[in-house]
Amino acid sequence: MAITHFPLKLVSRRMLAPSVAHLTFARDDGQPLAFIPGQFLQVHFHYADGTATRRSYSLATIHDPARGADAMVELAVSYVAGGAATALFEGLEIGGRIDASGPYGRFCLVPADRNARYLLIGTGTGVTPYRAMLPQLQALIAQRGVEVVLLFGARNPAELLYGAEFRAFAERHPRHFRFVPCFSRELPEAPHADARRGYVQQVLPEFAPNPATDIAYLCGNPNMVDACFEALKADGLGVAQIRREKYVSSK
Repeated sequence: MAITHFPLKLVSRRMLAPSVAHLTFARDDGQPLAFIPGQFLQVHFHYADGTATRRSYSLATIHDPARGADAMVELAVSYVAGGAATALFEGLEIGGRIDASGPYGRFCLVPADRNARYLLIGTGTGVTPYRAMLPQLQALIAQRGVEVVLLFGARNPAELLYGAEFRAFAERHPRHFRFVPCFSRELPEAPHADARRGYVQQVLPEFAPNPATDIAYLCGNPNMVDACFEALKADGLGVAQIRREKYVSSK
């Protein structure tokens, strides 16, 4: 898939969590954006001294493949105190423009996979690629009955990004999709039966990773990714069965 450089215009903004915004853009050149769920864009801007820099953001867009390429671009952006990218996005008015390029990355579902189950594990905005994958997962459930477990780590309920969407998807596919939010600090007042207290790497053994049936995706905090990678290898999964993407906060 060709990498291109293009302008984006901000269409809408909503807060997913106290420090995470969901931003919807339109390509300002009128062209659609062809991408594979799990890929990311780079946003290009300059520091105050004029030095060029860039930041990477996974695409959160829920895309219907039947429609062809989509002109809308959705991103989940973490706000970091004192961050240059945070200043850029917080100061961006509706209709404001930024420069972007992409798509990049290979953190994607593989059409040739014949596994029985996916273990999708994420923390923070590392859950963004899994939102974009929902249409693909729905198709795989219909086509070959694949099972999916999504383990999502958050500190508290306020930081459970896209939680209502994942729960709704799980309710539509109760035999094939389990959404397991893992809260490290504070549980909801009335937690769902699938909610857990602790870190995702502590909850992972409950689902008995199996090299004969599973492919795992790890995305988010580097410490989590490393811990789950080692645990999955210890369970017998080969390196090719564990697909990883680390998110590192940058100012």
